[in-house]
Amino acid sequence: MRLPIIKLLTEFIEEKDSDYVLETIETLEALTELPSLKDEELDVIGELISNMYGALDVVKSIENGTPKKEAINQFMQRVLGSIDS
Repeated sequence: MRLPIIKLLTEFIEEKDSDYVLETIETLEALTELPSLKDEELDVIGELISNMYGALDVVKSIENGTPKKEAINQFMQRVLGSIDS
């Protein structure tokens, strides 16, 4: 997960709509079905999808009343906590 990407995507979702990101995720997930993709390419697609889901999670927290900075910090703490486990 990359915090700058999540911040940018969070702003994008706030300005536009989460449907753009959800449709992009669906497209990227469909691309992973290509048998000719290399492992490195799959890793990049997976990282992009992961960051998009992270941004959607942050936006959901913001919509539930959590201040933006706090929502991002809470999300990153959960990510780091799951890595340490």
